[in-house]
Parts: sequence; C-alpha cells; structure tokens
Amino acid sequence: MYISELNENKLTDAQLETLLFSGVEDDNQNGDCIVVAGSSMAVRYRLPKAIELYKQGRAGKILFSGGVKWGEKTVPEAIELKNEAVTLGIPEENILTEDLSRHTLENVLASLLVLDRAFHLYNIERLLIVTASYHMKRLYLTMKTYMPDWIAFSLCPADDLLTGKNNWFQTEHGRKRAFAEAAKIIRYVKQGALVDERIGE
Repeated sequence: MYISELNENKLTDAQLETLLFSGVEDDNQNGDCIVVAGSSMAVRYRLPKAIELYKQGRAGKILFSGGVKWGEKTVPEAIELKNEAVTLGIPEENILTEDLSRHTLENVLASLLVLDRAFHLYNIERLLIVTASYHMKRLYLTMKTYMPDWIAFSLCPADDLLTGKNNWFQTEHGRKRAFAEAAKIIRYVKQGALVDERIGE
C-alpha cells in the first residue's frame, strides 16, 4: 500500500504504526554529517543521540537545525543545542547551525544552504538524521523530496519516552500526537508536497 492510499480519518492502529515506524531503524552506516531537527525538548532527547553518533565516529560534523524560541528561552533551538553540545565536549568547529527554520520543511530547505557552504552538496553522500522516532518518517520523506537524489540517509531515531513504536498507544497524549503526525504525512503526500512511498508489505 502507498501512503496516498491511506485515509487519514479512518486510520487503524496497525496502519498508523506501519506508516510512522516501519523502516525507521538505524542502518549503522557512517555519513558526512549528523543533522538534528530542533524541538522544545531536543536538548533532552535528541542531543544525546547526536553526541553518541559523533563519538562513535559515524560523522565528523553535526548540524543543528531550528529557529524557534520556546517559552522563555532567549535563543533559538539550534543555538541552544550547539551551546549544550559544546559544554558536553563537542568541538565548536565541528558544529554547524541554521536558526531560521520554523517547521520541518524549512529545517530541510534551510539546512541545504548550510550543508552546501560547509561541504558543497555534490560532495555529500550520506546524512545521519536525528529526530524523535514518531517524527522521523516525515522528516525523512521531506529530505527525500527536497534534497538531491544522490544523497542517502541513515535514520537514527531518538526515543522521547512517550511516542515511540512500543508506547505511542499507551497514553491519550501519545495517541493524539501519533495520529496528528500520520495525518500530516498523508495530507502532504496527497497534496504533492511529499514524495509518495510504499509502506508495509
């Protein structure tokens, strides 16, 4: 079944789980850069995954993406992530930032310019993507749609302890978040904003 064949208003739990979580596993390949999508809780959940990948030698650079200032915070997501990464021992020269984006599509589009300036896009073969597991499919499809087709992606989901494959259905908040995410993907695919893709068997 293709994503475009799903009905966002009649999704079964099984369809939702397949859409959001199937194929969202790390292939353990190395890449040119680790790309981290910002969020209100990115420092807590996504940053540790990025640092783990960096220290494993999976990539020599980390790009933090996100321009939203959450709540009382005085700096955007990307800068908060960078500052915390530096305090945790990541050399500043190996950190890239884009602090303009306001949502997932802008994360990708704004990151393209930063990546081109740092590497030249034609030199990039693989990116390691870090975001929450429930958000990974949309971010991956957005990168697949808008980034050059020679770039491959390794999906490195960060567990947010609430909306993962094994627990999204256990709380009302998790269910609402998962269904809202699935609905966005289906809607964007049907609009032509995201590439369509076969899911499941």
